[in-house]
Amino acid sequence: MRKYYAAQLSTLNTSLIQMGALCEDAISSAIQGFLENDPEIAKKVSDIEMEIDQFERDIERLCMRLLLMQQPVATDLRVVSSALKMISDLERIGDQAYDIADITKNNSFRDYGGKLDIKEMAKATIGMVTDSVDSYVKQDLELAKKVAKEDDRVDELFLRVRAELLELIRKDSVDSEDAFDLLMIAKYLERIGDHAVNVSEWVIYAITGDHV
Repeated sequence: MRKYYAAQLSTLNTSLIQMGALCEDAISSAIQGFLENDPEIAKKVSDIEMEIDQFERDIERLCMRLLLMQQPVATDLRVVSSALKMISDLERIGDQAYDIADITKNNSFRDYGGKLDIKEMAKATIGMVTDSVDSYVKQDLELAKKVAKEDDRVDELFLRVRAELLELIRKDSVDSEDAFDLLMIAKYLERIGDHAVNVSEWVIYAITGDHV
């Protein structure tokens, strides 16, 4: 039975890595669509988001099977229950990546892409998603703690984007609706960072038993 549990836990880890990789792909593709003014990328992100949703359902079933059949206790219980919580945040990351792509689909931001720090925000949030999932698979407490610190950088970049947009508005160099949409893109990235922090906090709980 223990060998079966270990094999199922390995499957869980693999599935979480794949789900996290899809989240990274969704974010990078959405930002690519923004920077290159390519509305067709929205379809790609939509397809990725559907894959993420399927992983959420599959992992949820696997976790429930482990909980009901193996009845894990102590650390094992925390590991499985944390995974159940994590997939909800990863699914929301996929949703918000699609929200970014959906905004880009209906707007042309070619004139603004190079003037804002949105690309840097996306890079930082992708790193947070990667680190949060890796910290779970590796059971790496320090890596999990690092994610919260990385969120400070994302928050700082969000404030910078907001300031940049205010400056563009002041100079009458941006349409008001475009400014709102650009701010929403930055806000979605900021929320993605928050979800990555949530994942890392569940990792800390899985390892230590302390809920941040």
